[in-house]
Amino acid sequence: MLHWLTKNLRTLMLAFALALAVWISAVTAADPDETRLLANLIPIEFVSQDPGLIIQGQVPRQVQLTLRAPRSVWDKLTTEKDAIHALVDLSGLAAGTHRLDVQVQINAQPVRLISFSPEKLDLTLEKLVTRSLPLELTLTGEPAIGYQAGDPILIPAEVIISGAQSLMDQVAQLSLSLDLSGSRQDIQTNLPIQVLDDKGNLVTGLTMHPDNVQVRLPISQQGGYRDLAVKVVTIGRPANGYRLTNIAPIPPMVTVFSSNLELISALPGYVETTPLDLNGANADIEIRLNLSLPNGVALVGEQNVLVQVAISAIQSSLKLTNRPVEKNNLSATLQAKVSPESVDVILSGPLPVLDTLAPSDVRVIIDLKGLGVGTHHLTPTVQMVIAGVTVESILPGTVEVIISYK
Repeated sequence: MLHWLTKNLRTLMLAFALALAVWISAVTAADPDETRLLANLIPIEFVSQDPGLIIQGQVPRQVQLTLRAPRSVWDKLTTEKDAIHALVDLSGLAAGTHRLDVQVQINAQPVRLISFSPEKLDLTLEKLVTRSLPLELTLTGEPAIGYQAGDPILIPAEVIISGAQSLMDQVAQLSLSLDLSGSRQDIQTNLPIQVLDDKGNLVTGLTMHPDNVQVRLPISQQGGYRDLAVKVVTIGRPANGYRLTNIAPIPPMVTVFSSNLELISALPGYVETTPLDLNGANADIEIRLNLSLPNGVALVGEQNVLVQVAISAIQSSLKLTNRPVEKNNLSATLQAKVSPESVDVILSGPLPVLDTLAPSDVRVIIDLKGLGVGTHHLTPTVQMVIAGVTVESILPGTVEVIISYK
């Protein structure tokens, strides 16, 4: 047996090699290798960084890879998050500028790394500086006339800010801005913080905690001033068929002043306008009216108010009965019989318009253009010479038309 194996060893090895080649060829044909640019960019992980240092400046944060792998492996490479990692090791590095290798780790097999970019990074490490700085609130604008602002409250009054030494050296102040224009009541809001240098320019790239601040600012009315609602006084009624839909004074509230504090306190919560006559009104009105104030009380600012009055026609409905159905576009060689010969029409619209509507202003028509001998069921249409009126329904909604030769 040993003699036989020794004699035929070369033949056996050749047969094994051929079989292995056939197997590899079959596997490769079923699952061929493909070289591709990986569609997903791989984020770069910076590891072992000194907690007292921070990366400063613009540094690439992703790597583009070209790989070679069997087709069946590519799905895994693009769907599994942990299939590929890109690392930059910062262990033992001090502050300064460094040129470092990007290391690519591929956890899926069999995969061959063809190329990747970038292969090296130039980055600067700076000392991480953290400070607690006070906030400076800038107030712009003025409260409404007769009002004054109190002392603001900031929560918190100081903010922790951190970042690279070079950026922190530029910081001159932490600024907030609040507009008081026209304020009549206490303000409570959250404001974003602006980091400014000594020239008032924004400094970016720093971290703040918190990144916005709650501001509370009391607004109080000064002695002798009072806000009163405007009440529009009207007399008369709109024209028949019209109604009053809205009255809007602009502004809806005014500020008055008196040196007599008892007099100002005794006023009701409103002030009346001089009477507005609506008698016979049939359209919108816009007019300026004076206010009726007692002696010793003055109006602050504009000495009258704009009053806008909306007048609308009352909507109603009207039923016209037995309106004859007119035949249009019938061929000269044909005749038509309509059943029923008349219909009822229900209309809606402004009451003054409906009151002036005559039956002759409404025509009910059927269009027979292109129709031949036979029985047809048609929907009439309504034509009116007056605008603003809506056809609600036609009773009945269809008519029978029998067309025959004359």
